[in-house]
Amino acid sequence: MKVIAVLVLYVTLFYQGESNSLDSCEGRCGFGTNSNFTCQCNPVCERYNDCCSDYAELCKGDTATDGRCPDDYSAFKSLCHISLNIFNLNRSVTVSCSLADGGNVGNKITDAEIKALSETLYSMDSNRASSSELTINPQALVPDSQTGSQNDLSSEPLYLHLDEDAVFSKPTYAALLALLDNYNRMTGQVEDFSSQQLAEQETFIKETMLNTELGRELFAFLNTKGVYTSEEEFVQDLKMMWFGLYSRNNNKLDSSGFEHIFAGEIKGGKVSGFHNWIQFYLLEKSGKLNYYSHSFDGPWTSYPDVMGLQFMWDGYYKQVGSAVIGCSPEFDLAIYSLCYIARPGKHCYLSLGGQQLIIQTYTWNNSSYGDGKKFIGSAYPVSMY
Repeated sequence: MKVIAVLVLYVTLFYQGESNSLDSCEGRCGFGTNSNFTCQCNPVCERYNDCCSDYAELCKGDTATDGRCPDDYSAFKSLCHISLNIFNLNRSVTVSCSLADGGNVGNKITDAEIKALSETLYSMDSNRASSSELTINPQALVPDSQTGSQNDLSSEPLYLHLDEDAVFSKPTYAALLALLDNYNRMTGQVEDFSSQQLAEQETFIKETMLNTELGRELFAFLNTKGVYTSEEEFVQDLKMMWFGLYSRNNNKLDSSGFEHIFAGEIKGGKVSGFHNWIQFYLLEKSGKLNYYSHSFDGPWTSYPDVMGLQFMWDGYYKQVGSAVIGCSPEFDLAIYSLCYIARPGKHCYLSLGGQQLIIQTYTWNNSSYGDGKKFIGSAYPVSMY
């Protein structure tokens, strides 16, 4: 413990010399995008041409740390991962050292960092629906003991109004809409994609994760943590994690994380997955989905909100289909990806507007991709407490 304390003190003293300049990378190499600065100092700034003038010199040269431990810390490489928050210029900066024996990703990312990043992503979700664009009518609230009763207790649809012209015209929404009709909802039947449909998967990942400030922030954080070394690695891993096919039924390549979570599936005579508000809206509007009730509603007074829903999808029942309501596609993808990477198969504690949200993720353990990586099996909100 004494060695760790000395290391923490050393890191703190090392970074107390951080520059107060808004247009320099001194002390900022590898940190996430921050709109308080006039320029940025992480790898994605090169793509968006907003790097500081000294980025190449300070962050890419022989003396650059790029979010890793400086060479001065070599004596401590047998220690586990250490991170601390330094508050300067009214902003939080995370200094992270990915040490040689740092363990898995989950050990490198703390609960406090997950909460801080989720708050940042929440504030960056500029494509979320506004109260003037989206109106919902929750109606019947039922206790958990009655979610399986299959009683239609709501006479009106959940979604009363959505300004489709304003919302669906945004590039990330358009990219999601292009994907939702590419799937056969019945498990046990092979999913076979055309070249155009495969291109739509690529477009969705790039639009949500590379072409939004929110997605860039997620990459910058994971890059700083050593999870991904480049944008290309980030995009390709998310593509496999979310769109790689595996078998849920009858040994057929019939499912993926994206299909299960965003589009929804039918397995064993009931709805499986289905945790996306836009898919719910579209199916309800078309008359294929009948909203029955909800078993929980989050404390948020604006969007995004979180609800646990009971509904019938064209003859198949969903006992609790939880979803983040009114968020952008990039926010949905970002928080689920963050939680799956940092807390696979566990509860992941987020903070949205000062309110706690718990996300549960599951790995698909029956097959893998790459060097043994696991596909995402499911991810969804489970509780606000």
